[in-house]
Amino acid sequence: MSGLDFRQPGPGLLESGNLFLLSKMRDANLYRLLKRRFPADLDQPCLLLPGSDVVTYRTLDARSALIAHALVSAGCVPGDRVAAQVEKSATAICLYLACLRAGLVYLPLNPAYQQRELSYFLGDANPRVVICSPEGMDSMSAIATPAMRIFTLDGHDQGSLVNEIRSCFEDFEPVAMQERDLAAILYTSGTTGRSKGAMLSHGNLAANALTLVENWGVSAADVLYHALPIFHVHGLFVALHCVLLSGSRMWFCPKFDVAQALELLPRSSVMMGVPTFYTRLLANPDFGRKHCDTVRVFISGSAPLLPETFALFESRTGQRILERYGMTETGMNTSNPLFGERIAGSVGLPLPGVAARVVGKDGQSVPAGEIGGIEVKGPNVFNGYWGMPEKTAEEFTADGFFRTGDIGKFCPNGYLQIVGRANDLIITGGLNVYPKEIEELIDALPGVAESAVIGVPHPDLGEAVTAVVVAKPGARLNSNGIIASLKSQLAGFKMPRYVYMVADLPRNTMGKVQKNILRQQYGK
Repeated sequence: MSGLDFRQPGPGLLESGNLFLLSKMRDANLYRLLKRRFPADLDQPCLLLPGSDVVTYRTLDARSALIAHALVSAGCVPGDRVAAQVEKSATAICLYLACLRAGLVYLPLNPAYQQRELSYFLGDANPRVVICSPEGMDSMSAIATPAMRIFTLDGHDQGSLVNEIRSCFEDFEPVAMQERDLAAILYTSGTTGRSKGAMLSHGNLAANALTLVENWGVSAADVLYHALPIFHVHGLFVALHCVLLSGSRMWFCPKFDVAQALELLPRSSVMMGVPTFYTRLLANPDFGRKHCDTVRVFISGSAPLLPETFALFESRTGQRILERYGMTETGMNTSNPLFGERIAGSVGLPLPGVAARVVGKDGQSVPAGEIGGIEVKGPNVFNGYWGMPEKTAEEFTADGFFRTGDIGKFCPNGYLQIVGRANDLIITGGLNVYPKEIEELIDALPGVAESAVIGVPHPDLGEAVTAVVVAKPGARLNSNGIIASLKSQLAGFKMPRYVYMVADLPRNTMGKVQKNILRQQYGK
């Protein structure tokens, strides 16, 4: 790899007719599209495992075929859901690809989710097969229905799923799919207290991936530094699809580690990360230009990138981070340009094929500079929410635009700027947290009268989950006790980092808690 000039992107994969071609394909199975883009020599590496081995394109193809056969043998038919709460591993990637091949709907779940949370997801999606860690088998068995088949898979590619595929075949013809046929369901957050399953189709994922590969100039010469989780749109779809569609390779790291990043970045050409990755790199005094000479583009998303981080990174490395804007429901919508001005605090221009507008309360577009609700439309936008037709209808306009729930404005140069979130969603370390779920748990604790959960600025995580709690008269509560009571009920990233005890919560004349005042008070 040392002889490659990483800074010069190869030819784009999305030529002018490709989206039109995609729309005319009789078989829109995403795996078929991905495999057509694999290197001619399937023995080329795809996953580079630090300190270990490489996983070739041939291995990905063969192992995903084995798993597809195993899933079918377990009773899966096209349209069935396959839930996976597993650690990041090469076999986990093959599991996702196997689901695409077999026409199954992949349902990735954060390994940090606890039994109460998992019970909701399984009850709502009703998967035919569930894959979990060996340690989580007992817990998963307690909430799964008798009709659900459970396999295990650990972070080292071992488990009953691996044992199951030993007698299967290394070839599996992808099931013919239509563009709108589901490829995945990802549960997203809101303020209603109920998670919503965003239904993403083969067409949604393919259209967005093809656009990103062209706009970011991804080519077979690239090496991606991949330290993102794979239960999330960013790591599973954006990063993985860009690599597979370009026939390139990636450093496939279990998690982000600064020391490892400093070692691997000089052997990489692209980095995709959340703002936390960048703040942690900058916190290391050794990090600088010498680590970035081969990297042609640093991409950030999943949470707002602070302008201070943008400026400091440019000062230390000589490079401007490319920030983009996406959602679970849509994939990527906008991006700062690969060639052209990248502006701090902006998420750039709408991607080709994506229409974006900012509207006022009357639903009409507002002029540049005015703040309003952000709405998007395009082939990347999801089919709707699983089992929630009324909610789906509510979130789309009469002319087909999706109401994102984000608030922003267009600058005079056409760049979009995100101002806030209409639904008070908290994004911490790139992960979504909705306050209502945590508030309900806190309010149910003995001695609690009410609570409000907010996100406050955090230099590392972007936002820190913060709880403001009112005790009942005579009750003796403290922050440590509240945190201890929540630990068994919440994933770690949802846990409040700060708990404040107050006499009452600020309210407006209608009695609604004014979270904006709380954010001002505790976000300093």
